[in-house]
Amino acid sequence: MGAQVAGLLSAAEEAETPNPLLPETYDIVWSLVIVVILAFVFLKYALPKIQKVLDERTELVEGGLAKAETAQAEAAAALEEYQHQLQDSRTEAARIREEARAEGAAIVAESRTRAQAEAARIVENAQRQIEAERQQAEVQLRTEVGALATELASKIVGESLEDEARQSRVVERFLDDLEASTAADAGKGN
Repeated sequence: MGAQVAGLLSAAEEAETPNPLLPETYDIVWSLVIVVILAFVFLKYALPKIQKVLDERTELVEGGLAKAETAQAEAAAALEEYQHQLQDSRTEAARIREEARAEGAAIVAESRTRAQAEAARIVENAQRQIEAERQQAEVQLRTEVGALATELASKIVGESLEDEARQSRVVERFLDDLEASTAADAGKGN
């Protein structure tokens, strides 16, 4: 029995010795009271302030997102308007280029027409001037040839051909004979 008593005594001693893993009951109760008080203070005062700050930040972020979405929509609208204006500008530039080409072609055609008309007028004036000079040369040549022919005929005939009517007939006959012989020579040459 001695061994049993010693075993009971050691069990009783162990029962009186607290378990180091479990705190005392009064410690658990007081810790629980402090946790409840801290939780009450936290829930009553700190949590609403924290929640208020979080709500304000959420509003700021949502407001910023809304502003960003609005700005993005405005930027997209501005980009679309810019592209529309750019396309309109390109279309207008192409139209202006085509008008300029058409005007240039019209100016070139008008200048060409004026140049051709001016060239025709210059050629016509030159032909008239040449014809006038030819006639003047012919008249001058007839006069000189007539004078020479009259003088020659006077020497050959031995009488004076000072009479103008006679002189004129002699010169005309001589020139007609000269033209006929020139025409005959030209006909033989061909």
